[in-house]
Amino acid sequence: MTRAQTRDPRSLRPVKISLHPIKYAEGSALIAMGDTRVLCAATVEPGRPRWMGQDPRGWITAEYNMLPRATLTRTRRERPNLSGRTQEIQRLIGRSLRAVADLAALDNFTVTLDCDVIQADGGTRTAAITGGYVALHLACARLLKSGAIARFPLRDQVAAVSCGIFQGELSLDLDYARDAKAEVDLNVVMTGEGTLCEVQGTAEAKPFSRQTLEQMLDLAGQGIKELIAVQRKALKI
Repeated sequence: MTRAQTRDPRSLRPVKISLHPIKYAEGSALIAMGDTRVLCAATVEPGRPRWMGQDPRGWITAEYNMLPRATLTRTRRERPNLSGRTQEIQRLIGRSLRAVADLAALDNFTVTLDCDVIQADGGTRTAAITGGYVALHLACARLLKSGAIARFPLRDQVAAVSCGIFQGELSLDLDYARDAKAEVDLNVVMTGEGTLCEVQGTAEAKPFSRQTLEQMLDLAGQGIKELIAVQRKALKI
């Protein structure tokens, strides 16, 4: 798979978020970023994890999975143990969503986000966060409307995007072809207010300067503003 040559390297791939692709989930969204497709479903269940003890807050967690033919060649299902990569991505998604949540407002509920990659062409973890927020928002709105909770538990939006350096040039929203050969790879998670939740950066070829990091953060911030707008349009908020 290759990046369309007509796209400016500093622009996002085409983004589309479709609501309610799953009939039974309390909230669900299908996000497409270029050729990457991630199905996000939010499940609301009473109770909280045992390790929380008497903590009166609710909880938000996530599970991430890649279907066997989401990739160019078949990926084996992770049975019975998850790979370290999958565990790390699940934790990242959960942390990112909790960063904008008032867990006390969730009362005695746990929301689990299932993020299943049905087609992968780079940026699956960032797409899962961006689409996962939409599914979470729908589930929380349903809880509030039913009277199960007293106030809306999300304080802000959250979205994520990848960026990096490819052939010496700043590049946003890396597809697989560029991600695989990038000199620097950065994943950025940011709120609607523009505050940072997480930054994951790696020098694949040689170390990069602080100035380069700031340039990548600025570029990612521009992309996330656009993703926040796409979320708002889909949710009609």
